[in-house]
Amino acid sequence: MKDYDKKFIIDLYEQGGRLTERKNKDSYREIIIQEPVSVNAEGSARVKIGKTEVIVGVKMNTATPYADSPDEGVMMVTAEFAPIADPEFEPGPPKEEAIELARVVDRTIRESHAIDTKKLCIEKGEKVWMVFIDIYVINNDGNLIDASVLGAMIALKKAKIPKLDKEGNVLFKEHSKKNIPLNCTPTACTIFKINDLFLVDAEKKEEELADARITFGCAGDYVHSMQKGGKGAFTPEEFSKCLKLAIKKNKELQKLLNKI
Repeated sequence: MKDYDKKFIIDLYEQGGRLTERKNKDSYREIIIQEPVSVNAEGSARVKIGKTEVIVGVKMNTATPYADSPDEGVMMVTAEFAPIADPEFEPGPPKEEAIELARVVDRTIRESHAIDTKKLCIEKGEKVWMVFIDIYVINNDGNLIDASVLGAMIALKKAKIPKLDKEGNVLFKEHSKKNIPLNCTPTACTIFKINDLFLVDAEKKEEELADARITFGCAGDYVHSMQKGGKGAFTPEEFSKCLKLAIKKNKELQKLLNKI
């Protein structure tokens, strides 16, 4: 990217615009939600933010609990960057970007204690429910984190716990009427920094020009997690500005999530 590209985006923003038409310069692109999208998952959702598209599936199985939390269920998040989603994505084992996406989504959910893991205990020290959250990137046009967290929470919110037979084995494709127990439904808002400019829901070209980014995971009025990316830095004043903007935008996302 050349310097004039960065200047163009900054000038456009200062004039009240963005690369893609929006309600205002600090709004998200159009958000489209579809659920369910898989007959085999316990819960699933497709989320589109502009041209960015992800599918998230929730699967459950029983497992032995960790020794230090014998009465708590387990959560695991994975992300797959399919080559069809972006020319820069390569086939093979997960690359750094996919691992980071999974970790940020995991942190947003885990640090907010969104899942009541104690209610996923079947037999203390012996058997608990394990919740797998799988993220599949279908098209990458920027802001994968916010789209993935939203998709994960919709899939979790709609998921039904599988039935068990008399021996305690999972009856796959047979679901009880019980939902995964949730304490809250967090969302994430990522702010991208370009020089002295701070963008919500950056498109891919804006991301490529960004000096740094910071993601705030929120539930209600509380910020439960933060994750910084990129080589640039935020001053205390810039951090405060980003925090206020992220809290405002997260409340908008949570209103959308609560309608599901």
